[in-house]
Amino acid sequence: MTMLRPIGLLTAFILSACVMGPDFKSPDTPKTDSYSSADLKAESESGQKFVAGAAVSADWWTMFKSKKLNALIARGLDNSLTVVAAKARLREVQENLNSQVGAVLVPSVDANASSSRKKISGTSFGGTSRTYTLHNASVSVSYGIDLFGASTRYLETLEAQVDYEKYQIQAARMTLAANIVTAAVQEASLREQIAATDSIIADSRAQLEMIEQRFALGAVAQSSVLAQRSRLAQVRTALPSLRKQLQQNRHLLNVLVGDLPSESSLPEFTLAELTLPAELPLSLPSELVRQRPDILASEAMLHQANANVGVATANLYPRITLTGSFGSESRTVANLFKGGSTVWDAGAGLVQPLFHGGELRARKRGAEAAFEQAGANYRNTVLGAFRDVADTLLALEMDGQSLRLQQDAENAAQESLELLRRQYAAGAASQLELLNASQDYQQARIARTLASAARFADSAALIHALGGGWWNEVSTEKTDNQTHAMTENRP
Repeated sequence: MTMLRPIGLLTAFILSACVMGPDFKSPDTPKTDSYSSADLKAESESGQKFVAGAAVSADWWTMFKSKKLNALIARGLDNSLTVVAAKARLREVQENLNSQVGAVLVPSVDANASSSRKKISGTSFGGTSRTYTLHNASVSVSYGIDLFGASTRYLETLEAQVDYEKYQIQAARMTLAANIVTAAVQEASLREQIAATDSIIADSRAQLEMIEQRFALGAVAQSSVLAQRSRLAQVRTALPSLRKQLQQNRHLLNVLVGDLPSESSLPEFTLAELTLPAELPLSLPSELVRQRPDILASEAMLHQANANVGVATANLYPRITLTGSFGSESRTVANLFKGGSTVWDAGAGLVQPLFHGGELRARKRGAEAAFEQAGANYRNTVLGAFRDVADTLLALEMDGQSLRLQQDAENAAQESLELLRRQYAAGAASQLELLNASQDYQQARIARTLASAARFADSAALIHALGGGWWNEVSTEKTDNQTHAMTENRP
């Protein structure tokens, strides 16, 4: 009972300790019901409908209904070095947190053993010199009492760092999926542009042959031949650029899925193989800040800065350290653990900062300034996120208008081409007029292709702007629960 009394008093003292500094509170959600001041429609002119409050699927890319695209994204998520690096970084900070939990919250216990041989002089006390051997074996314990919460706040900073890296993984996965979709759409667009350009070149070459025949018969001037040669040369200049973009895009896709650019195992994409989703989810503005990984990562940095203010504040107050050791000391190994050889010591130390030349208070003011900076960065990230969604919604509405106009232009060009084909068959139109109409149609086809590709790309961009649906992924939820359990159940 005598030994239990000081232990009980010490326990009560520790439990009464306080944690200095402000407790973190997540910032308030922006008070708004819409993303833009523009009058955006709930349904774009292309027929896509925005469903407010609908859940964003974790595998949102399946809405394009392309098995090749689904397989490529799954491959990228498994092999991307960016994702691998982000996961390794998360494991690093998690293990750093685990190591510090044991270092600052539980006593450290060490076993010590030593042997020494000494010679002492007897001159100072009139005796003779003596030589002896001393053996020592002991267990030492030390523990720092977290009286004002410096250790607790320090661990809080590490937990915030874990959260930050966790959201960085989700941001990397979300961005990777969006980049693969965009690259696949770009490839499909380039392939269709190349096909249309090849048709234009073929028509231009046929026109040149006709004009050269007419020139040989004296029906046209040489200037007409030269002008057509110039037009053909200009049209042909577009083809190398398109082919370069296509191959560079293939290189990009290879790297995104973790392969060398020289690999040739990628599938080929066309716009006809992709299905535009008829409905797109649109998260409520109040939900966006809890979905976007970049916002959550910025909030984690704000949390860390808040905890650093607590660390700097606690460092202004006393620190208490308890130490003790128990062991045996003897001149021979055989007698090391026999009666009479026991040695022990116990101690307590208190350090109260008195004068550090203003260092500690300056550090506290610096931590407060860093917290203010983190708060501004967080608000800026939120503003940028809302702008991303607003810009993408506007782009989708304009895409619908542009696609409708380009489709009308293509339909008109096609009707004109069909009319001239009938007239040419009846002898009412020349082959030159027919070739010109065919070129006009191919140019309209290219413009419509660009508008259609933009609609696909902006559909993916909207999901990216909303956060990518990672919070609906089952495996991610399990990882999150494990992370929280690790931090909440620490010693």
